[in-house]
Amino acid sequence: MIEIFQYDFMVRALIAALLVGLAAPAVGTFIVQRRLALLGDGIGHVALTGVALGFLTGTAPVLTAVLVSVLGAVAIELVRARGRTTGDVALALLFYGGIAGGVMLIGLAPGGSNATLTSYLFGSISSVTTEDVWVIAVLAAFVLGVVAAFGRELFVLCQDEEVAKVNGLPVRFLSLLVAVTAALTVVIAMRVVGLLLVSALMVVPVATSQQVTRGFRTTMALAMVLGVVSTVGGLTSAFYASVAPGAAIVLLALAGFVVALGAGRLLRRSRAREAAP
Repeated sequence: MIEIFQYDFMVRALIAALLVGLAAPAVGTFIVQRRLALLGDGIGHVALTGVALGFLTGTAPVLTAVLVSVLGAVAIELVRARGRTTGDVALALLFYGGIAGGVMLIGLAPGGSNATLTSYLFGSISSVTTEDVWVIAVLAAFVLGVVAAFGRELFVLCQDEEVAKVNGLPVRFLSLLVAVTAALTVVIAMRVVGLLLVSALMVVPVATSQQVTRGFRTTMALAMVLGVVSTVGGLTSAFYASVAPGAAIVLLALAGFVVALGAGRLLRRSRAREAAP
C-alpha cells in the first residue's frame, strides 16, 4: 500500500480524488432533493464544449470548461424557472447541444480530434498536474463554502420552493447558486471520473446514504464519507488492478449502494418489529 505514495502522479491523483469525493456528494444532496439527478450529466455535456473551446483558443481547457459550464447551468435554470419547457426537456437540450458543440469545436481546433476529448470524457487521473490540483482545490473550497454558508436556505428551497418564497428567501438566487455549484463540481470531477460518469459521483453516494439515514444533515455527512471512500478506494484499486480509475470509482460507489440497500431493508424491518405490539 505504501508504494502508491512513491509516485508523484498518484499523490496528486489522491489529493484530487479526496477533494472530489467531498464536494460532489455535498452538492449532489441538494440536487437529488430537488429531483434533478440528471443535472450533472447535462452540465457535463456542456463542459465538453468548454473543453473543446479551450483547445480551439489555446487556453486552459479547465478554465473554459468552468466558464461554459456555469453559463450553461445558469441558462438551464432560467429556462426551467420561467416554465418555457419542462426540466427533462431542458436537460435534453444540454445533452445534445453540449455533445454537438464539443465535437464540432474540437474538429476546428488545430490538430484536434475526437480522441483528444477521451481523457475528459472518461477521466485521466494519471495526467493530473500540480496546476490541476490547485484549480480543483480552489473550486472545491468554493463549493464546500457555499454549502456551509447557505446550507439551511438551500435545504428549504430543495424541500419546497413555494415554502421558501413564503419565508422570504431569494429563490431565484438560491436556484442559480445550486446550478452554479453543480457546474463547478462537474469541472472539479471531470479529471477524476470523466464527464460521462461525473453525475454518478454526485448521485450514487447520496442515494446510498438515504438508504440508512433519515435526517438531511446526516444524509449529507454520510454521503461525503462515502464519496471519499469511493474516490480514494476506487483510485487505489485501479492502481493495483490496472483498470480505468473512473470506472473503478463509480463501480465501487454502486457496490456500496447495493450493500446499503440490503442494510436499509433489514434496518426498516427491525424497526417495524420493535414498533409492533
